[in-house]
Amino acid sequence: MAILKVARLGHPVLRQPAKAVPVGEIRAPETQRLIDDLIETMREYDGAGLAANQVHTLKQVCVIEVLENPRYPDAPHVPLTVVINPVVTPLGDEMEAGWEGCLSVPDMRGLVERYTAVRLQCYDRQGQHVDLIAKEFFARVIQHETDHLNGIVYLDRMRDLSTLAHIAEWNKQWLGTREHAD
Repeated sequence: MAILKVARLGHPVLRQPAKAVPVGEIRAPETQRLIDDLIETMREYDGAGLAANQVHTLKQVCVIEVLENPRYPDAPHVPLTVVINPVVTPLGDEMEAGWEGCLSVPDMRGLVERYTAVRLQCYDRQGQHVDLIAKEFFARVIQHETDHLNGIVYLDRMRDLSTLAHIAEWNKQWLGTREHAD
């Protein structure tokens, strides 16, 4: 396993859609190594998730996990989830604004409207079909990571850029004034 270099905003790889992984290649050593490296990199940088685009690999693979994470101290726990070739469908029209950050946009936060509940259909790391319903924070992270796989960063989803803040200022000005969800 290896800690990979994370692409930062401005690198063209973040704006390119990823390619689907053929189901027969999911269990291949190369794909399994990518998954392991994504997990290790996400954990090293205290991310809630990490998409393959963010580590310069245009494959529809992302990982999500929130346990005891210092960047998300109040976030509900999300078990390690490996997502391959995702299809995300909103469940209803209800959306909620929440604070998001990104390893590819370091030291920044902004308010983003996301669906509060989504259906995720994908494959797991064993190539098994997954079909689950996610709500609240888990739904937000799924939408954030699958956006990456489509060449979209959270800044593209912000309706009001006046909420974009450096993390130090966000801690002073915003933390505690609105519900926190990254």
